[in-house]
Amino acid sequence: MKDTAHTLPMKHWFELPPGMIYLDGNSLGPLPKGTADRLQAMMTEEWGQNLITGWNRDGWMEQPARVGNMVARLIGAPEGSVTMGDTLSVKVYQALSAALKMRPDRRVILSDSGNFPSDLYMAQGLIQQLGHDYELRVVAPEEVGNAMDEAVAVAMITHVDYRTGRMHDMAGITKAAHAAGVVMLWDLAHSAGAVPVDLMAANCEFAVGCTYKYLNGGPGAPAFIYARNDVAPAMEPALAGWLGHDAPFAFEPEYRPAPGIARMRVGTPPVMQMTALEHALLIWDHVDMPQLRAASVALCELFIRELEARCPDLTLASPRNSAERGSQVSFAFEHGYAAMQALIDRDVIGDFRAPDIMRFGFTPLYIDEGDVLKAVDILEEVIRDRLWDDDAYQRKALVT
Repeated sequence: MKDTAHTLPMKHWFELPPGMIYLDGNSLGPLPKGTADRLQAMMTEEWGQNLITGWNRDGWMEQPARVGNMVARLIGAPEGSVTMGDTLSVKVYQALSAALKMRPDRRVILSDSGNFPSDLYMAQGLIQQLGHDYELRVVAPEEVGNAMDEAVAVAMITHVDYRTGRMHDMAGITKAAHAAGVVMLWDLAHSAGAVPVDLMAANCEFAVGCTYKYLNGGPGAPAFIYARNDVAPAMEPALAGWLGHDAPFAFEPEYRPAPGIARMRVGTPPVMQMTALEHALLIWDHVDMPQLRAASVALCELFIRELEARCPDLTLASPRNSAERGSQVSFAFEHGYAAMQALIDRDVIGDFRAPDIMRFGFTPLYIDEGDVLKAVDILEEVIRDRLWDDDAYQRKALVT
């Protein structure tokens, strides 16, 4: 049972450096308190004392399904329809290949120009393996619904644009896909834990997502994959891993897929990463998603209003209408990279996306109105006084 929702924000539930305003939860969420202790216990008491028997005694082998059910509750999916493991790119590849096999007479993968490049790379690589008669068709985000036709096998769309925060109409686009006989695959990387998602209501066939952003699973946290219950029993995994086998420890020489979503497991679960994520997800038993969404919208609106009034050199790159925007706000600025480095140097943490996007994530779990106003104060100073115009802020790091 879900506990009564706690009042937002819940800063005391996270390890945040004093004085830091952390507006980068859309790239990496902060460390929840207690996660380090849980990991320590897993290593010393489970791995340290139980060794290999931990797979049975401590439930390590069941983690992908158990944690998958925790994620399922956050994305409107039924129990037993989500499993965990690998990276998001791997899960995109799995879902995309399975979707194509559902429409063997069609040759087009539809996506949009706001999609995350890795999703497009996965599609390009898959097409190269399948043959040159397949095509990746990329259209403008606003053209996705009208681009569905009888040639399209699968539509692969990211729900919330990683650069601008533009949010697609999931129900409307899925309906358009199905009207054209197209399989629908949603990437929820910037949606899970940020905005309300209802996969059952949308009725899409597949969804994938990562857990290190708004779900606070930590760097390298495992990804998830969802398949609709009527689709899962017939899925043909392109990556036929031993833990996706119906009986892994029978060690049969021929692959025999496990029932349902379990066949989308590939290799050995990353137990330490999964343990950190499982602990982090406990927070969501105390969060009401509609309340979280309302708080997120209010914080984003305040940020936009204040920044536009005080920093006219910055241009809003996100949709102005909150119903069309996720839990992030982006502004374009010619010197965006250097300005972001100056901000980070002053303990306001956002990030930069090429070519000129300054991106800020607003997570009401640990951000409040006072944080937003202080962040705008500092950003105004950086822009007004040209603090970004310093050689130290011009040198690009490996990760931006």
